[in-house]
Amino acid sequence: LLEGIQSGGADLDSDGVISTSDLYQYCYSSVVDATDGEQRPVYSGIDVGGEFFVSYNRNRRFSALTTGIDGCEMLIVPEGDCYLGDRVDPVQIPAYYIDAVPVTNEAYRKFVRDTGWRPPPHWRSTDWSPQHKDHPVVNVSYQDATGFAEWAGKRLPSSQEWEKAARGPDGYTYPWGNAPTVAKCNVRESSSGGTTNVRNYRSGVSPFGVYDMAGNVWEWCATATSPGRRVLRGGSFNSPFAHARCDEENDALESMMDDDTGFRCAADVDVALGLASIGG
Repeated sequence: LLEGIQSGGADLDSDGVISTSDLYQYCYSSVVDATDGEQRPVYSGIDVGGEFFVSYNRNRRFSALTTGIDGCEMLIVPEGDCYLGDRVDPVQIPAYYIDAVPVTNEAYRKFVRDTGWRPPPHWRSTDWSPQHKDHPVVNVSYQDATGFAEWAGKRLPSSQEWEKAARGPDGYTYPWGNAPTVAKCNVRESSSGGTTNVRNYRSGVSPFGVYDMAGNVWEWCATATSPGRRVLRGGSFNSPFAHARCDEENDALESMMDDDTGFRCAADVDVALGLASIGG
């Protein structure tokens, strides 16, 4: 039983999860082989309906999953070479998951309701409307961002993790490639005057399928630049297109709150799998 779960070998149908029937088939074959057919385990159940899942296959990497607490989609950034900053040689970063979009007003509202955390200072009843629920939350400090991440069971990405998710394995200048195309993101030249829906710029996704890695809102990262200051990435609707480059790095005081600053979360692979619904 333990061998089948720990190795992932009991995931006989390769769906990423191990059910009791998967475990039985794995154990049956293993015992029959080990005893030359002298022992044949029997599996029985009374009024059993549906499948009971025991574990994830830890050797299976889902490309996408949805985490249960905040309801956010996460995408895997696989282990492998990536080019960061102006480095000539590639860097290896272990696999991890990152939110497909910045944390939205809707997700942050759930966090505020569940925890009693202070809402963003600009929120009023008139600010909350269906057309803004899928915009990124703004006016959040680094402490607000980490508070949300802890509630969701996640963390903020490091600056390097953020950049890899944005540039892909080939080290693109922009998430979509190397062509400076303003129409693929929400920056000052877009003249939007504010945030937009986090899935608005479909042609601007990164090689891993991540949205809004250029423009819309600056995003907090876990990496410190000096005591009390943290990295910001991605540019915003209020910044020039030049700041939308994937290697552009900014920073700010942890207490800073601005109308063009938000965040997204990341998680180690095992943590993300543990937070996801079975089969997500």
